[in-house]
Amino acid sequence: MTRVILASASQSRANILRNAGIAFDVMPARVDEDDVKNSMLAANTPHWVIADALAEVKALQISRRHPDALVIGADQVLSFAGELVSKCATMQEARDLLCRLRGRGHELLSAAVIAKDGRPIWRHTERSKLTMFPVSDGFIDAYLIKKGEDILSGVGCYRLEDEGAQFFSHVAGDYFAILGLPLIQLLSALREQGVIAK
Repeated sequence: MTRVILASASQSRANILRNAGIAFDVMPARVDEDDVKNSMLAANTPHWVIADALAEVKALQISRRHPDALVIGADQVLSFAGELVSKCATMQEARDLLCRLRGRGHELLSAAVIAKDGRPIWRHTERSKLTMFPVSDGFIDAYLIKKGEDILSGVGCYRLEDEGAQFFSHVAGDYFAILGLPLIQLLSALREQGVIAK
């Protein structure tokens, strides 16, 4: 059986794969994401291409060290009003972001790349559109207090799989991709690679 490695520290991505019945090891890639983003933004690179590039960099970094494994790199970026939104560093930044997003729409671009022998062999980027209900300051504050700093691990500072669903008036896109991994497409690729029985 071919070894599968998830090149991500994301607990959400690991849970998605584990719940789908995939056996894998976790080996987070160490990538300066801001450097990659900033250089690509300076070249006016589309946001979905940036998500794909970040996923590829992570997959290739681990694949070069474990060439016989199938290495899954993944990344997610948030596109809002023409701006690429990065992860928040503080709870105040998270509050400010949720205040900006409320009552408006944004896109989540979730990319996954599989690498083997130090080169990409499969890639997919899923685009999801989400519109927030115009929630109150009190709702935002209560959510952030309940979730604590763990919420900073997600680019949007919300979790659709919990009370964070109450932020939204409309969601168009793949549920798993919104959580951080385009699972259905990834499973098809893993099936083709013999990881999942046909």
